[in-house]
Amino acid sequence: MQGPLASLKVLDFSTLLPGPFASLLLADMGAEVVRIESPTRMDLLRVLPPHDQGTSASHAYLNRNKRSLALDLKQPEALEVVKQLLQDHDIVLEQFRPGVMERLGLGYEALKAINPRLIYVSITGYGQTGPYKDRAGHDINYLALAGVASYTGRKDSGPLPLGIQAADIAGGSLHGVIGLLAAVIARQHSGQGQHLDVSMTDCAFSLNAMAGAGYLACGVTPGREEQMLNGGSFYDYYSTRDGRWLSVGSLEPGFMQQLCTALGQPHLAAQGLSPRPEEQKALKLALQIEFEKHDFAELCQLFAGVDACVEPVLSLAEAVEHPQLKARELLTQVPRSDGSTQAQMACPLKFSEGLPEPRHIGAALGAHTDQVLSELGYSQEQIAALRRARVVV
Repeated sequence: MQGPLASLKVLDFSTLLPGPFASLLLADMGAEVVRIESPTRMDLLRVLPPHDQGTSASHAYLNRNKRSLALDLKQPEALEVVKQLLQDHDIVLEQFRPGVMERLGLGYEALKAINPRLIYVSITGYGQTGPYKDRAGHDINYLALAGVASYTGRKDSGPLPLGIQAADIAGGSLHGVIGLLAAVIARQHSGQGQHLDVSMTDCAFSLNAMAGAGYLACGVTPGREEQMLNGGSFYDYYSTRDGRWLSVGSLEPGFMQQLCTALGQPHLAAQGLSPRPEEQKALKLALQIEFEKHDFAELCQLFAGVDACVEPVLSLAEAVEHPQLKARELLTQVPRSDGSTQAQMACPLKFSEGLPEPRHIGAALGAHTDQVLSELGYSQEQIAALRRARVVV
């Protein structure tokens, strides 16, 4: 079976998380993705623990369904290989700091001259322009500068590091894929490609959807535990008698009534819509007292049959066994090179026509070098010569 993106051919120069997650989505949806990897500079994801049979679990997941071509881009012969690939691989994804690809002879203008249909996606921390364009950063820094961290966390303990990389993935990866596919649609009409400049900080800033709109339109500066959805109302997490947690999102009056009735305190429901901070604080305290009267399992059983937007906080081990996630088939078995399989998270997108089965986990460095070069017309003797010169691995 071919996926919906089977017509796309992508050269992926990215490492770490944002670019690889973006190209994982493309590959899962059927795009042909060739990773251009350095044989002299180790990709951190290849050594990041934990490991399964000697392979980083993160690398095996983020780089599944992609072929690996190991090229030393500092050698002229490697650039010739890239130029040949550009004849039909007309999408480039890169994640270097601004100027690096230009210094390698692989900047947008240089590659556009080879293939005007080229769509060139650059994912960086701060974008291709501005005073921070050359500055190093990570997910936590982008969220900080974008204002997100200023109203995330608790008043008494400050901002909290998130368990996921929101700026990297929601900012860089997902916006990168959206922009890339938009450029593909535009190219269908114009015949021309373009350069997409994706700043993870820019995109994280745009995620201030509700608080940002409120500040810009009404001058309301959000603070920790001051808004309805960040702990300033009863919309929050509550601990149980045995030290577990449940999430309560019973915002609508009907849900609030069911929540309070299930806890044996139906009279509390009237406080749910109060805009007064002191009443919300009192409501939270009253709810917490009720939750702490019960163990986690008891509350899970209680709310399983109540439509009140109350769900348990699950560990990953519990999440993968949850009947809803199982019904959605969010786990898949992906082939290893030895014929066995590795459990991984499946592509979450559901198409009525289906998606192709996963082909393989993240490949070893240069695993497809010979195959890709042969497809370009290189003879075995030419490939051997490139390998002796350490142009390829």
